[in-house]
Amino acid sequence: MSDRKIVSVIGAGLAGCEAAHTLARMGIGVKLYEMKPYKRSPAHSSDDFCELVCSNSLRSDRLDNAVGLLKEELRRLGSLVIECADLTRVPAGGALAVDRAGFSALVTERIKSDPLIEVIGEEVRSIPDAPVIIATGPLTDGALLKEIEELLGDSLYFFDAAAPIVSLESLDMSKVQRASRYERGSDYLNCPMTRLEYFNFVRALIGAETVPLHGFEDKSVFEGCMPVEVMAKRGDQTLAYGPLKPVGLDNCFASDGKKPFAVVQLRQDNKEGTLYNLVGFQTNLKFGEQKRVFGMIPGLENADFVRYGVMHRNSYISSPKHLKPNYELGNSSGVYFAGQITGVEGYVESVSSGMVAAINAARSVLGLDAVDFPRSTVVGSLAHYVSEYNGASFQPMNANFGIMETLENAPKDKLMRYAALSERALNRIDMIIKEELKWK
Repeated sequence: MSDRKIVSVIGAGLAGCEAAHTLARMGIGVKLYEMKPYKRSPAHSSDDFCELVCSNSLRSDRLDNAVGLLKEELRRLGSLVIECADLTRVPAGGALAVDRAGFSALVTERIKSDPLIEVIGEEVRSIPDAPVIIATGPLTDGALLKEIEELLGDSLYFFDAAAPIVSLESLDMSKVQRASRYERGSDYLNCPMTRLEYFNFVRALIGAETVPLHGFEDKSVFEGCMPVEVMAKRGDQTLAYGPLKPVGLDNCFASDGKKPFAVVQLRQDNKEGTLYNLVGFQTNLKFGEQKRVFGMIPGLENADFVRYGVMHRNSYISSPKHLKPNYELGNSSGVYFAGQITGVEGYVESVSSGMVAAINAARSVLGLDAVDFPRSTVVGSLAHYVSEYNGASFQPMNANFGIMETLENAPKDKLMRYAALSERALNRIDMIIKEELKWK
């Protein structure tokens, strides 16, 4: 790599791996720094790259959903992470869920086998010389976080949570029914609850003991990963209208033979189908309380919890004050940020930011103009949201149609409108590939 232009990438999570692959694809040498296996954050357990800490789902794969559209944009742009997700997918109805271990192993193998990527196993404690992409994720801490805060003059944070995983063989399948909502296959396990079972469960959940966290307040929790016990405290039926809603499951019946008052869904977590995670059950309950309270769910009375739910603090920067739409620091040429540390929220959104940062870092060292992905695409709408948000309180953001450029003469029908937005976005991505990136 001695005669080749080189960009440093810090962190081998989803954003960092996508960035490294994109740089290499553009002929740029990469020094990819990753502290595992020598050091791990409290939320990580595997030595592989792209470890999925929370859910194993990359969410909807349908084009009438913004994150589904985002995945299709990334597929057309040649995303390594999305390709590996497609290759390791497990049944999940209309969503793209993956075999957690298989996915990480495949990404790791692809990254390590790339001759243009040098993996350096060490903890980075200070920002390397530019050009560099900082993709250290929301669990960034220690000396590096301190240096980032000193560089930017501020830092933000929120709390995130993960759901528990149980073994299939430990479930009472006489109480569990296979079905996906709205007759989209039979990929989910469903635990239907009577009204009495539901309210007994909610009362136990509200009274259960949680793990103390320094600085934790309900207002500092990201809404997309709200702990189930926090949701339950908002109202007795909050869960029944949220993650436990009984809709779209016409052939699902509770123990009294009637339509269920609420339904807990479990999603396959590995390729073999031996592990399932509790959908929407992010939690900060103590481990013993998780086993006791979640054991009240029909079918989970003797469940073997192979991983309990956990909560952790996530850090992110005040991107609107510091980043340009290409994820580069406005006052520090050649320093880019990518991933959830920028305020994009979610696996696929992190991949998107890693790709955009890498494309523009590569073009910069090659002497080419930056590519501005427009707000008519989901890739671009996320980049412009985190760099241009002008409200009073900047918060992490998932992909959604609301942050995209509005469509003139948009159809009033929602599905038709989403279809039109998707068609426009994919046409624009194809044009960027053809005219600016010139990728085949």
